[in-house]
Amino acid sequence: MAPSLPQFSAVRMRSYIFRLPLFTRLIICVIVFLWLLSMQSVWDVQQWGALIPDELGLSTMYRTNTFPLVHNGIFHTFLNLFALTPLLERFEAEHGTLTTLALFAGPLSTIPALLYTFVERGLLHMNTAILGSSIWVFTLLAVEAVKAYRSNPSFQIGTVKVPTWTTPLVVVVFTSVLVPNTSFLGHLCGLAFGYGWGLGYLKFLAPPEWALRWIEGKLNLLGRLPHYVSVDQKTYGRFGVLPSANVSNISLQQDGRMEMGLVGSSQRLGP
Repeated sequence: MAPSLPQFSAVRMRSYIFRLPLFTRLIICVIVFLWLLSMQSVWDVQQWGALIPDELGLSTMYRTNTFPLVHNGIFHTFLNLFALTPLLERFEAEHGTLTTLALFAGPLSTIPALLYTFVERGLLHMNTAILGSSIWVFTLLAVEAVKAYRSNPSFQIGTVKVPTWTTPLVVVVFTSVLVPNTSFLGHLCGLAFGYGWGLGYLKFLAPPEWALRWIEGKLNLLGRLPHYVSVDQKTYGRFGVLPSANVSNISLQQDGRMEMGLVGSSQRLGP
C-alpha cells in the first residue's frame, strides 16, 4: 500500500490563523491593505514606500520603516506573507507583543535599511530601490538558524557536514538565482541583523523588560487586547491568563506551530 501524502486541512489552517498573536495579525492586515491600495492608479504606493537610497533623507526617513510593508503585486505579497507569518508569529510568542512592536517599528527595520543604503549608495554608487518583507524573513531565518546551531551544530548532506547556521546563506543564494528581481544585498543586510540578534550582540536594542511590564500593567494590555502576548512568558504563558486565575498554580504549554514556509523575495524598483 502506497504511503499517503500529507493533506491540507482547512480546519487546522483556520485554527492556526485564529491563534495568531496581535502584532502578527496587524502586520498581515497592513501588508494586505497596502497591496489593495496599490491597485489604484492615482497614488503610486510602491514609489512612496520603497527604500530608494538617493531619496533617503531627514524628510523621507519613513522609508526605512515602510519598505517591508509594500509589495509589487499579488504574487510577491502572497509569497512574503506565506514565509513571514510563521516566523513572525514564533518571534512574537517568544518575546512578547510590545518587544516585537518596538523592534520591528525601530531597529529591526531601520538598521538593515541604513546598512543597505550605505553599501548601495556609498560604496557601490548605485541607486537600486527595494521593497518587500523578505528582508524580515531572512532576519528571522538567521535568528532561527543560530538557535538551531546551538542544539544541532551541523547536518549531513552525503559525506559533507554543513554547519546549521549557514542554511539562510544558502537560501539567499538560491533565491537570488531562482527568483527574478530579488535584492541579494538587501537579503544579506537582513541576515546580518538576524545573526547579530541571534548571537546576542544586538539584544541591547530591545526595550528594557521592566519598562514593558510597567506599560502592560498601567494600561492593562492583557485584559484589554485580545491575542496580546505578555512580555513575561515564563509567568503568564503565551497569551496571558484570565484575571480570576491563580498564576502560581498554572502551567501553560505553548501551542504547536506551522513549519517555515517558502521564502519570499524582495522585488526591485528601477533606479
